Amino acid sequence: MIYVALSVVIATISAYESAKLLLLFVILFCWLVYKQKQLLFTIGTIIIGIASYFCVQAVMPMQASEIHVKEITWTDVYRINGQYIRGFAISEDGEKWYVQLKLGTETEKAALMQTSIAGMVFQVIAEEVEKRPASHAYAFNMDSYIKSNGAVGQMAVEKYQIIEKNESFLAYMAEKRFAMKSHIQNTFPSSLQSEAEALLIGSREQMPSDIKDAYQTLGITHLFAISGLHVALLALMVYEALIRIGIRRETANLVLLIALPLYAFIAGGAPSVWRSVSVTEVVLLSLLFKKKLAIDDAFSLSVIGFVLLTPWVIFQIGFQLSYLAAFSLIYSSVFLKNSTSYVMQSFVITALCQLIVYPILLYQFYEISISSFLANLFFVPLFSFIILPINLFFLILTYISTSASDFLFHLYEPVRRLLGEFIIYLGSLPYQIWNPMKPSLLLVFLAYGTVLFFFISIERKKQLVFCSFLLLLPMGIMQVTPYLDSSTKITFLNVGQGDCIVIEMPYRKEIIMIDTGGVLRFEQDAWKKTNEDYEVGRQIVVPFLKGKGINKLDTLVLTHADADHMEGAEEILQEVHVDEIHITPGSTNKNGMRDLMEEVRKQQIPMIEKVAGEKIDSSYFQFQYIYPWDATYEGNNDSLVLSMQNRYFHGLFMGDVEKEGELELVSRYPEALKDITLLKIGHHGSKTSSEQSFLELTDPAVSIITAGFGNRFGHPHQEVVDRLDELQIPFFQTGREGTIEVEITKGGELLVTTPQ
Repeated sequence: MIYVALSVVIATISAYESAKLLLLFVILFCWLVYKQKQLLFTIGTIIIGIASYFCVQAVMPMQASEIHVKEITWTDVYRINGQYIRGFAISEDGEKWYVQLKLGTETEKAALMQTSIAGMVFQVIAEEVEKRPASHAYAFNMDSYIKSNGAVGQMAVEKYQIIEKNESFLAYMAEKRFAMKSHIQNTFPSSLQSEAEALLIGSREQMPSDIKDAYQTLGITHLFAISGLHVALLALMVYEALIRIGIRRETANLVLLIALPLYAFIAGGAPSVWRSVSVTEVVLLSLLFKKKLAIDDAFSLSVIGFVLLTPWVIFQIGFQLSYLAAFSLIYSSVFLKNSTSYVMQSFVITALCQLIVYPILLYQFYEISISSFLANLFFVPLFSFIILPINLFFLILTYISTSASDFLFHLYEPVRRLLGEFIIYLGSLPYQIWNPMKPSLLLVFLAYGTVLFFFISIERKKQLVFCSFLLLLPMGIMQVTPYLDSSTKITFLNVGQGDCIVIEMPYRKEIIMIDTGGVLRFEQDAWKKTNEDYEVGRQIVVPFLKGKGINKLDTLVLTHADADHMEGAEEILQEVHVDEIHITPGSTNKNGMRDLMEEVRKQQIPMIEKVAGEKIDSSYFQFQYIYPWDATYEGNNDSLVLSMQNRYFHGLFMGDVEKEGELELVSRYPEALKDITLLKIGHHGSKTSSEQSFLELTDPAVSIITAGFGNRFGHPHQEVVDRLDELQIPFFQTGREGTIEVEITKGGELLVTTPQ
């Protein structure tokens, strides 16, 4: 049955990506012949796969080119945050859309926060969402997210009217889930609410960021998701309870058949939940009809049903990780035969799960936790057999007696707080993360080939040394590949209205970052504020660094103290090691630098004030600051200006220097700044910079403007654009093209690439 499931998976991927992938059926056919499967079974498997291909093609959503939606009905996948509702809704013609709805008033928001909006019908005036360039190749991709949820597109709504609420089964279950969530928030102590919501109903919206980071570092994030183990434990507890009170086994199985799908809806319906529930349902049905089914066949039927009913789910990372981990557990029995102790069995299971998912983890998240092998040995049984039952007990008790639950919460909360602090401490320890780079799809397939070969060799107890070498080979390729590149890369990250430039020396000998991006924050009504501030450093810059496999910055240059140039620095320091920081004189006492200075002191990172004439050591280029000359900080015109030069190339990075500073540079360096190769335009293309004589002197071969898409300042200003056009200076803008990469080859050739 597993081969039939594999053929359905191949068919689904082929339907979405390319019909050329149907050639994989040839490989599957040859493998089945090699395994000496019956000819009828082999042909039938291929026929089922091809039939599945046409079935998926018939039901897969087609991306909408226009929006003609008048009514939407909300699903249970939504979030109210700030002044927006964002989530999925069904249009009047049955298509699923990702909707960004702007709430009108605080009163409307308060009313919608008090109930589940799943099933609510809104009459809307829908508008297209402006197509923004992606931040970079490693950032969140909205198109992929929409595709993996079976939606046809996204829309923006500002004008709407609530019509009615549909009383469907799904809306009813969503209401019950919302009621349980509200009950937890009203009865559990605030410090325990996020954990209870995650473990009991699969909601992680309230999870504090420090806890998230610690769990991710330790590789135990899955503990805060409702997994197959959670569902199995709950099913076992219910089953044993029913047996203990005298209910027959057949009746107990029937109760579970009905109760488990209901719990899947209450738990949020994540792929891991439905995987466990569906496998259990298939096994229980086979017992009901007295035809016991093997667990691997039940697993295969679960895959087939899940994929054919919702084929787009195959692109969800939760689906991929859940089924791959379950697959490794099902076929791990042969490896557990020689493991007699619980600790050894737990370690083997953890190792198998980690090996089977590591290529996907690296492809999706660019890093894996090394400490997870040990952390899971301790925390999986702790959460599964102690913390989960405790939360379930408290939930039941809060419905029975709040006074009793309050008393027990008073005893439990300090102990749980200590455990949380211990986890955060463990997560803060260094050298727990392996972050090579984002592997190519070819490397992912190679890694899976070596993992499977390793498992087969272990099972047969043959070629262990050779298969171990093959297992490590893709890991080694991922690790060394970035250090084999002889070119220099200068990346202008699309961080919105701000600057962030990453310079990679040949063979990655040195990494220099100029500015970190940031958000200019403006006052707004309290009800419009989001639960967590948007952080450019953590959400844009860090994923880029991790996707490239950059774990250390030799030098971080902060040109000046404006938020759009340095606000993200604190978040970057918390994720990436920085050797030293260069700043412009007198900028440390500015208000925006306060949080950064605390992090710098905490990590004891050297922070050095730089002025014109000082240099950055490099084996490949001459890096020299050519501005400012004084030590009095007054703003934009005290930005650090960095010159980067060798015999092939001369780059100039201007920070936010304006007209006055540019004229000083023209006066002081009339020869040195002639005919440069690359110019980072000053102050985002504002009309206060890019003065005529400065542009005429530098006459760059390529210029870059770092300005956000549709920014409120109107950058780049039309005067600057006209001036560049008049002087025939080619320019690229991050807000228009997205992240821009300038590559300098070993021979001195200049290549500019953009995502579009």
